[in-house]
Amino acid sequence: MKNIWSSNLWAIFLFTLCASSSLAVALSQEDGNRLQAKIDAIVKNAAATPPKPREFSIAEQEANSYLVFNLKEKIPKGLAEPEITMIGDGALAARVLVDMDEVKQRRQSRSVIDPFNYLSGQVPLNARGLLRTREGRGQLYLRSADIGGVPLPKPLLQELIGFFSRTAQNPKGFDIDAPFDLPSKIREISVRPGESVVIQ
Repeated sequence: MKNIWSSNLWAIFLFTLCASSSLAVALSQEDGNRLQAKIDAIVKNAAATPPKPREFSIAEQEANSYLVFNLKEKIPKGLAEPEITMIGDGALAARVLVDMDEVKQRRQSRSVIDPFNYLSGQVPLNARGLLRTREGRGQLYLRSADIGGVPLPKPLLQELIGFFSRTAQNPKGFDIDAPFDLPSKIREISVRPGESVVIQ
């Protein structure tokens, strides 16, 4: 179940990449562990028959600390310095550095019209999106995206997200247009300024 949490978190994070400044607050292992404890409690409650109605508040600082410390070894190769911002009313934003040399090496595209072939080194990938959830299902809606300051068309963003989120169980990776099931019997996730509330 924790692997599902990790893959879903990365899929949502990769979709909601946005241009943002460096985090104004210090991140810590303690905050990352605090979120891990909440995830463990959510998973444990989901295993109960029936699960108790519960709410868990996840602070933006906890989410970013979790990305930096607790998921450090699970970050896909070619990604670095992830940040995420909870704007409110379902809006999410974040920023990550993408190693375009790693992407090009694994894609092996030699087309002269492939825009990724003109990028090299670590490049900031940015996007904004909305997360809407209801009755155990979620849907992401893209608002904007750019890479290195250049607007990024949705098909190319999808290619990058698929590239970094593919697994043996899902070889095509996360589809940003497809609705998805929320893990651990979560009924709803409410994104507020600086925090998200998970409702079981």
